[in-house]
Amino acid sequence: CRFLRGLYLMRVVCLISGKGTNLQALIDWQANGLLGDARIVAVISNTAAALGLERAGNAGIPTKILSQRDFSNRCAFDHALIQFIDVYEPNLVVLAGFMRILTSGFVTHYERRLINIHPSLLPKYKGLNTHKRALGAGDKNAGATVHWVTPELDAGDIIRQVKVPISREDTEETLKAKVLNAEHSLYPSVIRDLSLGLIKC
Repeated sequence: CRFLRGLYLMRVVCLISGKGTNLQALIDWQANGLLGDARIVAVISNTAAALGLERAGNAGIPTKILSQRDFSNRCAFDHALIQFIDVYEPNLVVLAGFMRILTSGFVTHYERRLINIHPSLLPKYKGLNTHKRALGAGDKNAGATVHWVTPELDAGDIIRQVKVPISREDTEETLKAKVLNAEHSLYPSVIRDLSLGLIKC
């Protein structure tokens, strides 16, 4: 996971399932020359209706759709997904709202090339309902974490985090919006710094 600036581009494949707001942030950074030596070479979705596909298409990025409904089990789907991804010879696979729990075989195939962003300050609040749990615990800060993906859910090494202050007026929805806004700077900055060798893999 070492890249020579100006000589070698970090090829990025993004996996999505929905609106693709983090994907849009990556696209915007790339369009403005802020993504370092990283380039998004493909976007793959497991849902045909994902708005992120339109975002990628508008940016001229190749897209693919692969639905789990066409496969009998998770392993078969993940095997096909690997084949889809590897066509693009990625140096980095980015989970950008990809709503699937991946098999250990998939994760191992992309060891130290697969990252995710999670809406909490890991190791706090792995899994779902992160904002509700942070509010219920009376936390002063919420946040987001970019981490390497491992077979254990939300347990990979932390790459970078950002804190978001929780106010007394916050609800789950307002806190979700604040954290998501912070993600839109955190995720691109991590990918940029990975491409420039400023983060060790």
